[in-house]
Amino acid sequence: MKKVLRVMVGALLLAAGAAAEQKDATGCKDHPLFTRMPEYWIHNCRQTQFDSISFEVAQGKKTAVEGQFWQVSYYPQATLREKPSELQIIRNFENAVQKLGGKVVFSRKSLSTLVLTQGDNEFWIEVTAEFTGKHGLRIVQRGAMQQDIAANAAAFSNDIRATGHAAVYGITFDTDSASIKPESAQAIGEIAKLLKGDPALKIFVVGHTDATGSVDHNLKLSQDRAQAVLQALVRDHGIAAARLRSFGCGPFAPVASNDSEDGKAKNRRVELVKQ
Repeated sequence: MKKVLRVMVGALLLAAGAAAEQKDATGCKDHPLFTRMPEYWIHNCRQTQFDSISFEVAQGKKTAVEGQFWQVSYYPQATLREKPSELQIIRNFENAVQKLGGKVVFSRKSLSTLVLTQGDNEFWIEVTAEFTGKHGLRIVQRGAMQQDIAANAAAFSNDIRATGHAAVYGITFDTDSASIKPESAQAIGEIAKLLKGDPALKIFVVGHTDATGSVDHNLKLSQDRAQAVLQALVRDHGIAAARLRSFGCGPFAPVASNDSEDGKAKNRRVELVKQ
């Protein structure tokens, strides 16, 4: 009888142990850059084709990086007897990146920002850790967005007639810069088409930013970007400079909340305003 009881207890303990092991959340897997800490599982994950993520690069200072985005959150298994410290987790990822030729941009006890270049790909990585052993990764593979919506001169004209202004989302710039990216040529060409189709039309080219960074910096950045678009219209499309004026609005006319990355992306725009 005792032997039977021992067998039954042993079977129950094995079943309890098996039940305690957590499986990765559906659809989640490790990012190709990293393996995981032993006896960990993925609690949740997220991946988007294009996003803008702010990374801490100094105390109180962040920089936005755009590209393909991954987020993975790891939890320790309940059976893990000795959970790693925050520093142990952070150092593991820092060492792994440095062995591949990457660098630590910023580090503190519970957070580290890392940059790794592999071939033509630049990865920005944020590691965060808790005293419980839980930790997470945010990774951006820097790159340009595939443009899905084409700017259209007719749509600009309709918006200007109806509301006096038109938002242009096809014009993009290098991060924290007024350098226009090559993929913006189509949108700028449509603005030129609008102006050539209505020779009496004069417009303000207005630059807008999100709320990341200081107000003074964003005002100057938005002015510089608006001026860059104005110059492109004059230089590349022969639009008379007298028909154009540039203005920087900075973060003062948002069309969405700056509390989300999607909202910030909508706020970073160029607008055409009828003079």
